[in-house]
Amino acid sequence: MSTNGISMALKLQFGLINYENRYLTAEAFGFKVNASGTSLKKKQIWTLEQDQDSQVVFLRSHLGRYLATDKDGKVSCEEEVPNTSSRFLLVTQSDGRWALQSEPHSRYFGGSAEYLSCFAQTIGESEQWAMHLALHPQANLLSVSRKRYARLSTADDELCMDSDIPWSVDSLITLVYLDGKYSLKTCDNRFLSNDGKLVKDHWLNTSFTLELKSGKLAFKDCEGKFLSPVGPRGTLKSGRCSRPGKDELFDLEESHPQVVFQAANKRYVSIRQGVSILANQDDETDMETFQMEIDKDTKKCMFRTNSGNYWTLVTHGGILPTATEAEDSTMFDIEWLGRRVALRANNGKYVCTKKNGQLAAVSNSLGDQINPCMCSAGEDEQFVLKLINRPILVLRGENGFVCHHKTSNTLDCSRSVYDIFSLLFSDGAYQIKSGNEKFWYVSSSGLVCTDGDKPEEFFFEFAEYGRVGIKGQNGKYLRGDQGGTLMGNGLSVDASSLWEH
Repeated sequence: MSTNGISMALKLQFGLINYENRYLTAEAFGFKVNASGTSLKKKQIWTLEQDQDSQVVFLRSHLGRYLATDKDGKVSCEEEVPNTSSRFLLVTQSDGRWALQSEPHSRYFGGSAEYLSCFAQTIGESEQWAMHLALHPQANLLSVSRKRYARLSTADDELCMDSDIPWSVDSLITLVYLDGKYSLKTCDNRFLSNDGKLVKDHWLNTSFTLELKSGKLAFKDCEGKFLSPVGPRGTLKSGRCSRPGKDELFDLEESHPQVVFQAANKRYVSIRQGVSILANQDDETDMETFQMEIDKDTKKCMFRTNSGNYWTLVTHGGILPTATEAEDSTMFDIEWLGRRVALRANNGKYVCTKKNGQLAAVSNSLGDQINPCMCSAGEDEQFVLKLINRPILVLRGENGFVCHHKTSNTLDCSRSVYDIFSLLFSDGAYQIKSGNEKFWYVSSSGLVCTDGDKPEEFFFEFAEYGRVGIKGQNGKYLRGDQGGTLMGNGLSVDASSLWEH
């Protein structure tokens, strides 16, 4: 759990790549393992679990079974709970690769294809594994020592670890993976260099090797030094340490969508006035920004303020930003109405904007009086919802990331690598732009193409925890087909048309 209670630390999931550039793979049949995977997909994803009392780690497959070895070096992956044979030590090499040492037998794990064992007495080339993170690459970065979050300071032109909470677009960090190393990209499309400068182009000094210590991440630069917060503002740059201590350790935390609401009176919803929520502001600040947190079970949404409180329904239908914990009164249903949204509170009423700008769930529409289940939102119950912390977009579906097709103007959606796209807001809709400055559009055949000269609008529906449905102008959802092509012909929001963002 984070220090502020707003975000959750992400479980460290990754792929392991051997010396032949093949991924460690857990097969469903017989719970066997091999090193034959050519890309990072479901069978190649491993979750790291740390023994709280030691440096021992456990590796859990996508099937929920643990990697293990016996005294003769025979490797298996069928244990449902970790035991002595599942205990490994991570031995980090100078280039950032890992060697996995069996703790009870002191032998090293390695090999190729079907021939894997844990019997080597020394670390050779075949016993070294590169780590490829399988997390969604957009997150908030927390300094373990300072308990502060990374924030882009445009005034000082640097990345500072000085934010108490990860708020607004400036706190979004995108990890860019290239040739086994990672770069840190800010929300304005610049890379962090090891000297603390932010640069437009990717180069040697913006590439870092990830190392792991006590379940936390450290970033080692091309000179063997580690990133750490420096000075009173916590400017992020490489220090003098060649071994990671507490100052060099970081957590990645989930970045929830953060939004602003514009009411029917054309004013922004705000908590600037204190204990009330009113649509009475003309600009967007932290006071007008709200974090959307979707309940995994009910799919209802909660809205958190930058002070950590939730919107809550109170007596007589009022909406106040005073709840300190999630409860029934903080839950809202969202109705997606194309360019507009409507919010229904726990009393079954729509949230509307009163003449004084105050928000209240007191809809008095005719439909509401006759049958609460049949009412429809009127103009005063509709809002423009604007996503403000995703100016750059990375999408991952059930089979992998979205990226450009190598030889055409279409998109693949089952890749282990990702492309970064620009997201532009347009009156309740969004335009998606590729790196070639061309726009996405849905062709007459249903293909999503990336070479449009004119922007086409898409509608985002945050339907589930951590996932969004994207609807085209044709009224159909973007989905991945069986061949891994992104199509714009989905009829509903389901597993194939939900995207981590």
